[in-house]
Amino acid sequence: MSSTTFRQTAPKVAIRNLFKDFQVGNSARSATTVRAIDDVSFTVSQGEFVCIVGASGCGKSTLLNIVSGLETATSGAIEIDGEPVIGPGPDRGMVFQAYSLYPWKTVAENVAFGLEIAKMPKPERQERVKELLGVMELTEFADRLPKELSGGMRQRVAIARALAPSPDVLLLDEPFGALDAMTKRSLQEFLRIVWLRTGTTILMVTHDVPEAIYLSQRICVMTPHPGRLAEIIDVPFGAVRGPMTKRDPRFLDLVDEIEDMLHDQSATQPESMTGTSHE
Repeated sequence: MSSTTFRQTAPKVAIRNLFKDFQVGNSARSATTVRAIDDVSFTVSQGEFVCIVGASGCGKSTLLNIVSGLETATSGAIEIDGEPVIGPGPDRGMVFQAYSLYPWKTVAENVAFGLEIAKMPKPERQERVKELLGVMELTEFADRLPKELSGGMRQRVAIARALAPSPDVLLLDEPFGALDAMTKRSLQEFLRIVWLRTGTTILMVTHDVPEAIYLSQRICVMTPHPGRLAEIIDVPFGAVRGPMTKRDPRFLDLVDEIEDMLHDQSATQPESMTGTSHE
């Protein structure tokens, strides 16, 4: 059921021997070094959907921020199609738990923002926004402001905006963490459909083990304090899934396996580490 071997095809995303340290303290004399990520390596293939799970403080979000270029690693390398990541770029789209929409812009204007920055000609930009609003079932809300939308709809706008420049890789940091259970389930299914339709490579961080199993093809399980890669688990389902998937005995067994693994890891952490968190 589980595997730590990498794919044989050339990876879309390669994370190689990644380390990340933070300085904690108010002054140079009192500062101490805390290791958030400790020698993490794995790859993501073209068109693959991979989730990262782990306890709070295991460095999941920090790792994703390094892949996005928003943070730098202490050592190690991140590569997209064999090219090193040295900062943010249009080849990566990022969606956070907070919707991060511009409140003064309409839905269509929010989706178009990255295309304007890229100086895409207006006719092409309008066509791309129209296409994405259709995919996200937001066409009738094109002229609404974010405050007029539900939380789930705002997150769909955020995903549409991230997809607008046609990024090679979509990075999702707990995108459904702030939503109620029913909206979360709806958006999980919606994200799967978008992934199947676009073929975008997705790397997603989540606390929700069932969510990770339902959405992804592989799951990277991280240990806490410091964050290490404990195991890479292959998810034994095909691309097309539905409500019955979550009742499959293999699904339930895998939930138990991963949750037990995370519980055992947290139980073995020294008390001195529990106060330091770098998501």
